[in-house]
Amino acid sequence: MTDTFVAGTGIAVFDRSPSTRSADQVEHAVRAALEDAAVGLDQIDAVYVGNAASGLLTGQEMIRGQVLLRQFDLSGVPIVNCENACASGSTALHLADTALRAGRAGTVLVVGAEKMASEDKQRPMIALAAAVDQERLEEESPEVRGSGSLFMDIYAQLARDYMSDHEARPEDFAALVVKNRRHASHNPVAQFTAPITVEEVLEARLINDPLTLPMCSPIGNGAAALVLTIEPTREATAVRLLASSLVSGRGRHSEPAVAHAARLAFDQSGVSPGDVNLAEVHDATAPAELIALEELGLLASGEGVFAVRKGRLSVGGDLPTNPSGGLVCKGHPVGATGVAQVVEVADQLRGRAGGRQVEGARIGITENAGGWLGGDVAAATVHILGR
Repeated sequence: MTDTFVAGTGIAVFDRSPSTRSADQVEHAVRAALEDAAVGLDQIDAVYVGNAASGLLTGQEMIRGQVLLRQFDLSGVPIVNCENACASGSTALHLADTALRAGRAGTVLVVGAEKMASEDKQRPMIALAAAVDQERLEEESPEVRGSGSLFMDIYAQLARDYMSDHEARPEDFAALVVKNRRHASHNPVAQFTAPITVEEVLEARLINDPLTLPMCSPIGNGAAALVLTIEPTREATAVRLLASSLVSGRGRHSEPAVAHAARLAFDQSGVSPGDVNLAEVHDATAPAELIALEELGLLASGEGVFAVRKGRLSVGGDLPTNPSGGLVCKGHPVGATGVAQVVEVADQLRGRAGGRQVEGARIGITENAGGWLGGDVAAATVHILGR
């Protein structure tokens, strides 16, 4: 089987300014990734672009990738646009990996981008709410509403269920925010980097019990890029993409989509959960970090509570999770998120993460999920990388 390598990474600062132009962020991320990989545009065989909500947020419903990349000379190069809710960027990566392994390309560019900051504060909420079945909205919505964000209401219900099933307390979720702020303080692209205490998290504005504002991922803009290849120019710094899985959810009465995707990825990679040195997971809210780790099989059911209390999930612990700061602190520009997670893990495995570096990291995993359908995420991806 053909091996796939992450040869170059690039990422723009995640911000919250309505005046930010996605094309500018994409240009920054792409140029950085190409330079990192020592690859020219003339060597790119295809481009895969993840973007979820430009149609609703900016009016760019079609040819999104072509518009975002028009400043580059990519004449004749196929640009594939991928929309899969919050998993759009990681879906683009999965398709790129598939093309490389099938021998249909030798070097490809993967881009994730989203402009979500808007003068109209309700517009991003409306766009995100489009990631459920609009004709069966009442079935998908939780009984307890009121946050103004459908997904925060869904995540609040998941958090309450987790607290009911295990020994979790709001203090545990607050501790995750404190941990991720500490990580983000060393990440120059993160949105929230100032230290915060458990008490400050718990006393912040309540969004939907038990979630307070700092426990929820912020709206923002961002872009990230990867150069994937089967023949890296700088092999000494390339990171091997050991596995890429993408599955659709099948509802609450079957195996969770994330667990299914993880099982496929571990089978493909030949490594086990015990081999993983760090994880970047889809913590759209703080409690989701624990749920994801358990669905990935990195922790047993209910073990997440004790892992956070013992400091295991911090850089320096045995399972450092979201060293980037995660979605809650780094930010969650939807289409960029999945690509940004892989940028972080690849840079960690190359020893480039500065003050948040996980020492001796050899195997890293990312989990990125999107949409909501029948009591489970609509799409889930898992990527495993190794040095």
